[in-house]
Order: sequence, then structure tokens, then C-alpha cells
Amino acid sequence: MKSYYRIMLGRGSVYAKEAHDGNYIGAGWFENVDLSNDLPENRRDFNKKFIPLYLEKNPGKSKIAAGLACGMLYTVAKGISAGDIVLCPDGQRNYWIGEVLGDYQFQPGTNLPHRRTIRWFPKAIPRDEMSEALQYATGSIGAGANVSGFADEIENFISGTRPATIISTDETVEDAGIFALEKHLEDFLVQNWKSTELGKKYDIYEEGGESVGQQYPSDTGPIDILAISKDKKEILVVELKKGRIGDVVVGQIQRYMGFVKDELVEDDQIVRGVIIAFEDDIKVRRALSVAQNIDFYTYKVSFKLEKK
Repeated sequence: MKSYYRIMLGRGSVYAKEAHDGNYIGAGWFENVDLSNDLPENRRDFNKKFIPLYLEKNPGKSKIAAGLACGMLYTVAKGISAGDIVLCPDGQRNYWIGEVLGDYQFQPGTNLPHRRTIRWFPKAIPRDEMSEALQYATGSIGAGANVSGFADEIENFISGTRPATIISTDETVEDAGIFALEKHLEDFLVQNWKSTELGKKYDIYEEGGESVGQQYPSDTGPIDILAISKDKKEILVVELKKGRIGDVVVGQIQRYMGFVKDELVEDDQIVRGVIIAFEDDIKVRRALSVAQNIDFYTYKVSFKLEKK
């Protein structure tokens, strides 16, 4: 089955034109290591070998930074299959679309040595022509993001047909109106984190002064927000309900917490979770009554008018 990915070609798309002209996508890290014989079927096996090597090569970096880098590298080198479709921003609010043609290739001495050959389609997509939901999905952090939920919209761009606006492609969404609202809540939370109850104890994870804790990639999907306590003893996984069925959200955050526990915690750190929803949900509360280390929050939206 064909999958669809957003791939960044260097920080700020600095290598986008070079990669487009050369008909490839690529990734950095481990620039002198040929990965041809180190791409297992399971990403966890890849991380088990390369996260320690990343930390050895980059002293002072955390496991979270290492997990982000290794996850991105694996996605480009192995996670994407021949026949999949990639969207790559050009740094000027447009996205090139291409089809992956071949397997991993190593090109030492180049800016992006870990490569896949691409056949680019003729027309780029202006970001402003994307549905709001696709803009949001392609705006996540990291080199690679799976956007397969927008397959129909992307295929319409490829064929030259302007797509209808997409609100949600998730079959677990119960209330599309709340989904649309909570798409914006995540950005609001990130921008106003220090003013929230959670911001008193936790900071959204940063690396080198840059936030990497929003839409942090895991092997079961992107984590909405990944934060760390100010004393560095707790890692917090925040999941927005986004109008989805309560049981689905609880299962998802537990999978994310398991990923963090297995791959990202250091020393004696513990993992906690928070689900945030627009309104109370008996299914969520029942499920969490027998789940450890997960809290449930609701939020309120308010505004006031001022006469001038």
C-alpha cells in the first residue's frame, strides 16, 4: 500500500534545490557510515544500535535528541518504500511532490549522504492551496512526517485537480467540529505553555534552543507534545483528544508512553501522560481509573469584548 511523507531536505530546506535538481531525497547524520547493511526491518533494532553511537558522537545531547535524529534517518533510509510519495518544502512556501524509485544509496562526501532516488512531478504545490489540515500535518517538526491520511488530497494535486477541503481523515473521530477546534489548540498550548498549569512544572522539550517537543515522532505516530519536568526527573507525553473516541485516545497515549519508556528515558526518569479534551468523557475517565501516571484535563475557550 502506498504511503505519503513530508521530508525536510536539511534544516530550513537548505538543500532542497540541490536535491530537487539531483533527483533525490536524503538525510545527514553519520555522514561517514554506509547504512546498507544496517537497516533492519524494525526501527527499534536500528535505534538500539545507533542511539548509543549518536550519543557517543554528540556528547551532551540527550536520548530524546538522539531518538529524533535516528528516527528521521531511519525513515528516509528504510521506512519509506519504493513507490511511496514524498512532499518536500522548497523553503519558499511551496512543496515539490515526488515518487520514490529505488532503495537506499550512500553518497559519502555530500551534504545529504543517505539518499533515495526520486522522480519529481512537474508542478509544485503552493502551501496556501493545501487544506488547513494538510498544512498543519506538513508543518510538524523533524525531517520526516507521515501524511498518508491526506492521500486523496495529494493525489488530486498530482493529477492537477484542486481538492476539496479536508477536515479529518481519521475514522476514529466522533466530532469533526471539535477536531477542527483542537487542531489549533496544540499550537495555542505550545505558544502559551508557560501560562498553563502544565507549564508550571514542565517545559516543552528543546534541543539547541529549538523546540523539538511538538509532534515528536515515534514508531506508532507523532506525539502531540513531549515535555520534561524542570528537575529533569519526569518526561511528560501530552495527547489532545481531537474529538476521537475515548478508548482510542487512551490506547494511543499508552503506546506513546511505552515508546518513551523503552527508548528515551535516562537514569531514573519516569514517564507521565496527560490527555486534554474539550469536554468531560466518561470513557476516558473509566479507562484512566485503572491506568497509572495519566491525568485528564479539559480546557475552556473564552473571549471578551472591549468597547473602544
